[in-house]
Amino acid sequence: MFFVDTIELEGLGNRSYLAGGGHKAVAVDPPRDIDQVLAAAARRGVRISHVVETHLHNDYVTGGQELARLTGAAYLVPAGARVSYARVPVADGDVAEVDAGLALRAVATPGHTPHHTSYVLEDNGRPVAAFTGGSLLIGTVGRPDLVEPRLTERLARAQHASARRLAAELPDETPVLPTHGFGSFCSSAQAGGDATTIGREKAVNAALTTDVDSFVTRLLAGLDDVPAYYTHMGPANAAGPAPVDLTPPAVADAEGIAARLAAGEWVVDLRNRVAFAAGHVAGSFNFEADGKIATYLAWMIPWGKPVTLLAETPEQLAAAQRELVRVGIDRPAAAATGTPDRWVPEGGRPASFPRSTFAGLAERGTDGVVVLDVRRASERAAGHIEGSVHIPVHQLHQRIGEVPTGTVWVHCAGGMRAGIAASLLDAAGRDVVAVDDGFDAAAGAGLTVVTG
Repeated sequence: MFFVDTIELEGLGNRSYLAGGGHKAVAVDPPRDIDQVLAAAARRGVRISHVVETHLHNDYVTGGQELARLTGAAYLVPAGARVSYARVPVADGDVAEVDAGLALRAVATPGHTPHHTSYVLEDNGRPVAAFTGGSLLIGTVGRPDLVEPRLTERLARAQHASARRLAAELPDETPVLPTHGFGSFCSSAQAGGDATTIGREKAVNAALTTDVDSFVTRLLAGLDDVPAYYTHMGPANAAGPAPVDLTPPAVADAEGIAARLAAGEWVVDLRNRVAFAAGHVAGSFNFEADGKIATYLAWMIPWGKPVTLLAETPEQLAAAQRELVRVGIDRPAAAATGTPDRWVPEGGRPASFPRSTFAGLAERGTDGVVVLDVRRASERAAGHIEGSVHIPVHQLHQRIGEVPTGTVWVHCAGGMRAGIAASLLDAAGRDVVAVDDGFDAAAGAGLTVVTG
């Protein structure tokens, strides 16, 4: 008998896996906070004998090297990946014996990266799962443009061939278990559904239903923005990441928070956007702990700039720390928990700004105000409010001077990114209203929505 346990990384939109038999197991694409993987192995009562990487990841820092060190496992990394640490180089067709009757076979699947490798789990020679990393995803494939612009089209064509190789070599009932595709920007499109098989992908995946030229044209046309922090992930994974430290940061009092703001450091409030709008430390930024904090904070903060975290509870702070170490933001400079009245120096008072809806904007009217759309360009192309200004949220900090004068009504697709943007504008001294609403309500509210 075999098992496959999934370890969800919801904030990053990824999955890792632990698969094995009665005594030993393999960890696939482990996150940097490896305690989750160790706990999963302990629950199963197995020893981790192998740790494998499908590729050098561009969207998160791996815990593979540290997990292999702590467990004594063999660390399998594609042979074509250039790394500066000892590992077992894996080539196409290599087989690793995991447990009695259970083996892992490497299948070269270039496309997401030149060296990308998938792994087929075989139970007594029968394929029972395919760990496809950033190759074949649920209804789509991993994006091919994260390595080198000159390689993008070549890798897109390789992605098509790799998907077809998997489909040709594996039975239709084989579960497809990708690392990316659950919200990760490493996916060329957002996955539909939670699980899939080779047979299902043959029916719905463009890589398996269209010719290579049509596939590549469509794939390249649909590629979205790349988070800026991706630049730092590949080199970190190639060098070998250091172990993480998730102990509580130094405590910041009100005067310390004010001093850090005055020094130009980032002070990030982790509370939900409703609470932040009602009262916050002037100059702080709002990245909700329950949102995609790792993606958007790492995308927007100048790399290496100290960050102080403000949280409602120690638990909220600890969860945010865990998210951030996954993308290389290792140690907050300081942190505080509680409420804004404890974070503002004596004699001061929390800042605030109003929230509204698209119906509220329609009632106010768009004349005399700035309507700021902070969605990505691909979202805006599908429909936007006539006369609105467009600056994607991940560019706003650098382009805030481009926002026209006047009160700014800022919106996104659902409210979370508008909350981030509103906090940036408020910190810059602008009058702002955060539109906390779904964009599909805009037309129904009476606003003119145009496409293109």
